[in-house]
Amino acid sequence: MVKHLPPAIKQLLALRNPNPHPGPPVSKLNEIFATTLRDAKERKAERGWLTLTTCTLLTANVPPSVGHLYRFATRDDPSNPSSRRSLQEAVGKAAWMRESALKSCIFVGVPRTILSLAALVEAAEDDVNDKLRKKSIRIATPENVEEIKARGRALWASIYEPHAEKLYNKLGSYHPDFIEFIIQAYGTVLAPLPGGDAEQGNLTRALGSVVGTACLRAEGRVGPQLTSHVFGLLKARYEEGLSDEDRWLSSDEGTEWVIRTVDAILDVVKPLPEDASAAKAKM
Repeated sequence: MVKHLPPAIKQLLALRNPNPHPGPPVSKLNEIFATTLRDAKERKAERGWLTLTTCTLLTANVPPSVGHLYRFATRDDPSNPSSRRSLQEAVGKAAWMRESALKSCIFVGVPRTILSLAALVEAAEDDVNDKLRKKSIRIATPENVEEIKARGRALWASIYEPHAEKLYNKLGSYHPDFIEFIIQAYGTVLAPLPGGDAEQGNLTRALGSVVGTACLRAEGRVGPQLTSHVFGLLKARYEEGLSDEDRWLSSDEGTEWVIRTVDAILDVVKPLPEDASAAKAKM
């Protein structure tokens, strides 16, 4: 059994910036959180704000900021534990953040999701962690696997039509297992859980597209995928039983707001290099 890393390997692993970004000072986080949350409240899009902010911080790989977001969202004074509002509110927001982070793994991978989930658990108080769901409800079985696949195909179609079948075949031509992995991930993780609001932290179809848009915008250099999921958010307006928030988020104005808010947060937690900032300013 190998118990210790050889010195040469340990030295190599310390190179090329292996650690997550530490994030900006808390004062700057508080400022951008306060500004963007105030804007979200005016638009009655607080759940959308919490979702996109979680996903932006996760994708930017600043786990400490995810923990601070939880404190900011659940306390009157983020630095004062005794200023936390109700347990019910804290559990609800922790659950939405946790679900947003889980869905993010489809777009930016497992490692960053692990780091951000760990930061969230560390930041949440014991009574909140105790109330969060402990049992998995996403285990595929012979009895539910066809339902999961059907849910994945339905979400795939709602995002990518009229090109859904063409894209399905194209990705399948890259590797026959790749497209099936995606469909099952869509059905298991990205699609809303069948229980609706009864399921803790359940995100709607529109909020699932907010996750994709925020992650891919924050990721950068994945333009075609970002465009596809922006279309997916716009198409969420055709879902049945939309809440007022989801109807606005999937509007032209709401979708633009999502992208601009992700950019505003990114400018604080992961500023563009000077040359890229200059190019952006000319646009």
